[in-house]
Amino acid sequence: MPTITTDDGTEIFYKDWGTGQPIVFSHGWPLSADDWDTQLLFFLRHGYRVIAHDRRGHGRSAQVGAGHDMDHYADDLATLTAHLDLHQAVHIGHSTGGGEVAHYIARHGEARVAKAVLISAVPPLMVQTEANPGGLPQSVFDDLQAQLAANRSEFYRALPSGPFYGFNRPGTEPSEAIIQNWWRQGMMGGAKAHYDGIVAFSQTDFTEDLKKITVPVLVMHGDDDQIVPYADSAPLSAELLRNGTLKTYEGFPHGMPTTQADTINADLLEFIRS
Repeated sequence: MPTITTDDGTEIFYKDWGTGQPIVFSHGWPLSADDWDTQLLFFLRHGYRVIAHDRRGHGRSAQVGAGHDMDHYADDLATLTAHLDLHQAVHIGHSTGGGEVAHYIARHGEARVAKAVLISAVPPLMVQTEANPGGLPQSVFDDLQAQLAANRSEFYRALPSGPFYGFNRPGTEPSEAIIQNWWRQGMMGGAKAHYDGIVAFSQTDFTEDLKKITVPVLVMHGDDDQIVPYADSAPLSAELLRNGTLKTYEGFPHGMPTTQADTINADLLEFIRS
């Protein structure tokens, strides 16, 4: 099982398949690299090298008690890219992974980066503050932590069964296999990492990170995202980026890389080839 060890001794699992220009995938909370399997196989067939890691405390990476913040997430990603000596890499992040990608590029520079994609991503800032009045109230994230602490297994069934994939919308047929796979990935990780991760993805302000990025960035977001509301995320991120392009998907949910994989994969390929 391929792993790297970070400077603070945390073991990080990763997948590295194929040859060609590298595409690096950063997953959402509380999932793992497995959430990208459809994209990994798609881009592998198109001649790319595909890489995805389990964030610290998630999936098959070490369930450490500390370091569950965006600085460590970005530094872990930098350790991986340096270990694999990646150049001209395209970084794609979903949800929390989008924040990880933005913070990694801003914190570690663009020498190894060609382009980036933020999908249903948490930047610029999720929580409501005086400077971010359109954000979600702090009570929303406190409730997520309370549900996780009370019964993580039940919580990890309810979230994908409802708002994550839009299965709570009228006329939408839930997929039991997708729900179970979400639950499986979540339960593989550590409760402490997931509990702390709620603070990391909700309270980190990526505004200055976005302003620093100069490589082309595609911002993809569904306007029916019930997890990271569209109006306070994607359009604001695209405005802050120096070279950002916003692509909005009517009616698509937060988990659109899974439920609308054909559309998302085709648009990613077009952006990477452009």
